[in-house]
Amino acid sequence: MRFETKAIHSGRSIDKSTSSVTMPIHPSTTFEREADGSYPNDFVYSRENNPNRRALEDCLTSLEDGHDCVTFTSGMAAIISLIEALPSEKPRRVIMPRKSKAY
Repeated sequence: MRFETKAIHSGRSIDKSTSSVTMPIHPSTTFEREADGSYPNDFVYSRENNPNRRALEDCLTSLEDGHDCVTFTSGMAAIISLIEALPSEKPRRVIMPRKSKAY
């Protein structure tokens, strides 16, 4: 499949309740719970996971021919996640460029 085709179709599906082919924006902050407290669609809280984010991650995974993808709500969330993922049995050292001067 060509890149352009993947970019258009990956992460998309037809909405079962409305038959919409374009994904709606889901502004919900909380999602349905079952009587036992579980979440039937794995959506707990919108900053953690929601249908739009899942579609974006599926699309990016496909475009990069990857295994999985994670998106974050902020740059700081991405940075701390990477640092926290470093192995704890070895020294945690991160090498990064200094902030350049503003022009």
